[in-house]
Amino acid sequence: MKFTALALPGVVEIDIEPETDARGFFARLFDAEAFAAQGLPTHFAQASLSRNERAGTLRGLHYQASRPEAKLVRCVAGRAFDVIVDLRRSLPTYGRWCAVELCADRANAVFIPAGCAHGFQTLVDRTELMYCIDVPFDAQGAAGIRWDDPSLAIAWPLSDPILSARDRALPYLA
Repeated sequence: MKFTALALPGVVEIDIEPETDARGFFARLFDAEAFAAQGLPTHFAQASLSRNERAGTLRGLHYQASRPEAKLVRCVAGRAFDVIVDLRRSLPTYGRWCAVELCADRANAVFIPAGCAHGFQTLVDRTELMYCIDVPFDAQGAAGIRWDDPSLAIAWPLSDPILSARDRALPYLA
């Protein structure tokens, strides 16, 4: 596995290093020792799957207010523009965002530390993302920020996103 730090502290893109032959390839997606060496969690409390039928579907920007969660997110079908917003007030990167394209063909992933909001926009139909989350989900602590918050100025790749009513009603960061 190859670990690449992104623009926000603790946000890491993880690429596989496939062993290929005529049949295809085999690659490690998770290795506790390699994750520990990078300072990443080696235990996840739950795994979830997000299936999205149409390109342009936008989910986010979500976070846990009461019990911040770290996530490992991987695209297992299709492609997605994955966005992380730093909500850690103690850091100079508070309110900044970074993005990575997750692609099933690359099998790359992104690690998102606790204290960040997360969202994505699908780039093709039938895109699926798998989340490994370090703490159990707390429905009472579920929170979010508007995807189109002008203070963030996120450059979403597709216009006119497909949104849930809940995501349309999320507050601005300020």
